[in-house]
Amino acid sequence: MNLETPNITIKKSQKELFEFLTDLNNFEQLMPENTEKFVVDGDSFIFGLKGMPEIRLVLKEKTEYNQIVLGAASSKLPFTLTANINEINESSAEANLKFEGDFNPMMAMMIKKPLQKFIDTLSGNIEKL
Repeated sequence: MNLETPNITIKKSQKELFEFLTDLNNFEQLMPENTEKFVVDGDSFIFGLKGMPEIRLVLKEKTEYNQIVLGAASSKLPFTLTANINEINESSAEANLKFEGDFNPMMAMMIKKPLQKFIDTLSGNIEKL
């Protein structure tokens, strides 16, 4: 299952946005309002949304100033959340989020809408930075 947000423009340089997103503590600012738990632990963080199981995301990969890949810590639900960042000029950047997961069709059908809403919220909150 692949989900993607539209490109957004941020009034930060590509480097500033990259550094903001590689500091996992900053993801707390991007989470939806219904976040009940957020804990950073080294190169990972756990978050819990109201009525949903807690999820641990691990910083899997980063390509300086262009891309950050977060992935599920559990192999039971394998997925990645990738932030792609492109420079527009020295004071603004363009970014989008891409979710890729390997789920059975029934699971995909159940989680597609909430996941799209979640990554849209993250993207919208990045745009407000």
